[in-house]
Parts: sequence; structure tokens; C-alpha cells
Amino acid sequence: MHFTPDEARRQFAALHQMHNDKPVVFLDGPGGSQVPQSVLSAMNEYLGAYNSNLGGHYFSSRHTVELVGLARACGRDLLNAPSADNIVFGANMTSLTFQLSRAIARDWQQGDEVIVTALDHYSNVSSWEQAAEDRGAVVKQAKVNTLDCSVDLEHFESLLSDKTKLVAVTYASNTTGTITDIKRIVELAKQYDAAVYVDAVHYAPHSLIDVQALGCDFLVCSAYKFFGPHLGVAFISSDWLQTLRPYKVEPATDIGPGRFETGTQSFEALAGFIAAVKYLASWGEGTSLREQLTAAFDSLGKHEELLSRYFLQRLSQVKGMTLYGSQESSHVVRTPTFALLSDKHTPEQLARALGEQNICVWNGHFYALGLVKQLDLEEKGGC
Repeated sequence: MHFTPDEARRQFAALHQMHNDKPVVFLDGPGGSQVPQSVLSAMNEYLGAYNSNLGGHYFSSRHTVELVGLARACGRDLLNAPSADNIVFGANMTSLTFQLSRAIARDWQQGDEVIVTALDHYSNVSSWEQAAEDRGAVVKQAKVNTLDCSVDLEHFESLLSDKTKLVAVTYASNTTGTITDIKRIVELAKQYDAAVYVDAVHYAPHSLIDVQALGCDFLVCSAYKFFGPHLGVAFISSDWLQTLRPYKVEPATDIGPGRFETGTQSFEALAGFIAAVKYLASWGEGTSLREQLTAAFDSLGKHEELLSRYFLQRLSQVKGMTLYGSQESSHVVRTPTFALLSDKHTPEQLARALGEQNICVWNGHFYALGLVKQLDLEEKGGC
């Protein structure tokens, strides 16, 4: 199915509101997306009719068990995981990463090494720095190529050694939109038997993920970036699913993905996640959910590339603005996310002025401290 722009907009109530008698424009995708009515309805229906916990001998509990299973199946199709059991849920990507980092680091020894990158959101840096500190491991940070704000693969490769236990890397920068060559990162890391943990939070809304093709050990994303509720989604490869020892409550299950899901989950968020994945799939055609998602993301990618090309063409006509990141519009190279700096106004001044016109944009360091520091933007207020 292909919606017209008006049909697409009608599904989002947030796009039709007025604030101070003016329409609103959401350009803050890196900070999260708005949600379609189908997601709101799914969450409302669950809370209104089935709010329960797992394991009961009654209808609402059985419905919740089925809901969790369907959510894992949707996660499997979204990420092309081998099994629904590879999908784990949590409050958000940051909480999941801190939690998983402790389990992964349990067997690290003094002098073991971890590699992070300067391109990453610090949820995928601080988690590993603190886990390494607890175990006496060493953290090294791969630099960024300042010309296009990509991970410096030559520098990254130079940091690898037989001591490397884990590589943590972003799939796409939430600040500059730069896409990382994850397959190459994995190939290099596996030469040293290092595990690879991928932050796909910013990549997931823009391109369809295939964890089997990537060969990564872990991959995390957040549903609120692709029209869903606040929910963290993690892929844990089969090699790690039962061998990791998570910190958990003793009576809780120690079999499958549930062993990582400490406490009661947000089942209403899982209902919203299912609806969000199905909304994405509604833009494509096919006999399976994965086929529909593949066709949908192909169309969405072409549309986003047109938006990138249009933006970059218009930006080239504006004096006094610096773009950080690739100058290319290709959807293989970047997402339509742009980091800008004016030679006349601070990032905060621009964001505030736009905000007064109901044009929603972010400013600052976007938690990508390594990138902002390497680009010498910290004292300038970020971008």
C-alpha cells in the first residue's frame, strides 16, 4: 500500500494541532518521532481491557502472554533475527545497554580491552567505560574522520588486538546522520574473536536491519524513534542467549529471553511496538511481514534520499552555515539528519528562535560527546 502525503498525515494527530495559533513542524526526529493513531489505539486497548501480568489462568493474563510472543515475533521480523527468542525488551536502549554490559563484562579480566568510537551516543560509551572500570579493563576510543564524520576504520583497526573483548559502535550517528560500515567492523573484530555490540537507535527508523547479514553479537534500538512508544529492543545472538549470566531475581525464568527482562515489562508499550512495526509494514507489499517491511523501507529510503538532496541543495545557497558530516545525499552514506553551525548565531539561539515558530529542532551535544569534542564544538554550544 502507498499512502498519499495527506493520507499519511491524517494518521498522526500531532501533525494537526495548533500551538499559539500556529501549526507545528516536527524536525526533531533524532530525539524521537510522533506516533500514528494505530499505536495509540493499541496501547489504549491493552490498558483498557487486558492490563495483567504473565502466568495467570485467566483471559487477560493469557492475552498478555500472547502479546509478548507476538512482540518478539515482530522484533524478529524487523531485525531478521534467527528466532523470536533472540529478542529482548527493556525500558529503553540506555537501560538495556547498562544492564547487558554488566552481564557481558562478568568474565573480563584485568588488562582486557574494549573499543568504543567517538561517533557514538554515550549510552554506548559510558556503559562500557563503567563496566570496564569495575573489571580493571582498558577502554580505547576510535577516532572520527572529520571530513565526513565517519568512523576512522584505519584507526579502529590499529586499536584491535588479542586483548580486545568487545567493540561497541553506532550504526548511524544521531548527530550527523553518518552511516557506519558495520559489516566491515564485524569482520575486523572477529579476526580477534571480539564481540560486537551495535547501537542501531538512529539507524532503525531509516533502513531495514539484518542482524544475520551483519554477523553482530548484539544490536539495540528504540521503538520511539520509529513511530512507537518508549521501549528498548535488543537482539542477542544465540551464542550468548544462554551463556550470559544476567543479574536477575532468583525465582524468575532462566530460560530464553525472559532471563534478561528483569521485573514486569511495559506490556502496553509492547502493544504499541507491534502496532508501530505493522504501521511501517503497511507501506510495503508482500506475503510476510518481513517482505512487507523490506518493500516499505525501500520506498521510504528513496523518499528520504530525495529529502536529503533537496535539503543539501537549499543549504548550499545559505551563507554562513557549516555542515558537519557527508555532503552526499545517498541513503547508503547518511540518514536525512544534519548537524549545522552558524557563524552568526549559537545553536541555542537558532533552536530557540525556531521553537518560537513551532519548528521543533534540537541543539547541543546530543550525548555524542566524543564527536563534539573532536570537532571542537563543545565550547561553541554543539550544533
